[in-house]
Amino acid sequence: MTLHYSLAGIDVIKHHFSLALNYNEPKAEQITVFARELVAKEHRNANLPFLVYFQGGPGFAAQRPIDNSGWIKRALTQFRVLLLDQRGTGLSTPVNYLSLAHLTPREQADYLSHFRADNIINDAIAIKKKLSPLQPWSILGQSFGGFCVFHYLCRAPEDLAQAFITGGIPPINSSPLEVYQHTFARVKSKNEAFFKRFADAQTLISELTAYISENPVILASGEQLSIEMLQSLGIHLGMENGPEEVYYLLEQALINTASGKQINPLFLTQFSHMLDYNTNPLFAILHEAIYCQQLSSNWAAEQIRSNLDEFQYQPDKPFLFTGEMIFPWFFEQFNNLMPLKDCAGLLATKTDWPMLYDLSVLNNNKVPVAAAIYSEDMYVDMNLSLNTAKQVANLQYWLTSQYEHNGIRIDGEVILDKLIALNAGTCLR
Repeated sequence: MTLHYSLAGIDVIKHHFSLALNYNEPKAEQITVFARELVAKEHRNANLPFLVYFQGGPGFAAQRPIDNSGWIKRALTQFRVLLLDQRGTGLSTPVNYLSLAHLTPREQADYLSHFRADNIINDAIAIKKKLSPLQPWSILGQSFGGFCVFHYLCRAPEDLAQAFITGGIPPINSSPLEVYQHTFARVKSKNEAFFKRFADAQTLISELTAYISENPVILASGEQLSIEMLQSLGIHLGMENGPEEVYYLLEQALINTASGKQINPLFLTQFSHMLDYNTNPLFAILHEAIYCQQLSSNWAAEQIRSNLDEFQYQPDKPFLFTGEMIFPWFFEQFNNLMPLKDCAGLLATKTDWPMLYDLSVLNNNKVPVAAAIYSEDMYVDMNLSLNTAKQVANLQYWLTSQYEHNGIRIDGEVILDKLIALNAGTCLR
């Protein structure tokens, strides 16, 4: 099924594809995968190649374009853009506690084991056969989308004309424990920068944690606010404008009323909007699994955190935020994750995850790859990215401190132009 509409300067085509849940059983259960095709109005009749965009996550839909701007504006000068809602997200067959309610925890875990990068790329390969069977297409991956790009390079390089990656070179040789050791170190550094920049932030948090400890605080989403939830706001510290958002939220957390100090209702609503675990459950359920190849994650982030005293909240010690980590307590405190607690436990202990990367293929890669590596990235460690980059033939990277992890959202037109020029051989690093 397709549907056409227009944006400013862009023609849009909506595609819905019926694809296999499990590609080892292609005639069995089917799911819907949605993709939005964009083409500049002046190129609507041109036979331009596709550029397929893989969103970060896991568990987030592709961006919803509003106008011809950012990286999309640059891409539409020479490509048709395909924004893929990865399986389980957006307008693709959804994954949430309601859609999975008819399944046992074991059946839920078996179902969700088909939602990693390997099957996202299986979907892309199937879609290519329908939209671009004769012409190779280019791919762009942001964050986790870069992990998908790497799997595509291993799985079907013949499909690809070139690849671009922003903040998403995967740690192909590292276990989940190694990944989170690096992540906690980077998060600690971001905490230090935050509290140095905002001199009263530690005081604001001390007042808020004291209030939370003495009074039940119910968020707009229905949960009782915990200290652990408050720490989780640190996921924003690695984004452009993220530290400011966290600070301004803390500034207005408590208000003075005729009845004494109270939680600001504005805080209760904004806090719920700043954490995605209720709205994007795949992000929590499969986050550690994106690092697993024939081994379990076994709640790797929690294992590392349990040995780091500074990240254990104590009223008489400095408060530290956590970052992009998933902890078992998420499935005890977030309303929309609670029904999936047993499923999450099964996936955390799953040991037979398929391999995602083939080093021999990457060593001999022929597809031109251009990657932006952000030296200050809190989510994808620079050193692990550089270690991977050394093992991939035909990969050029641009190492920069100019952007945080979400650089593509902030200055996408410039970043994509730089990467296109790198692959074309017309730009120095």
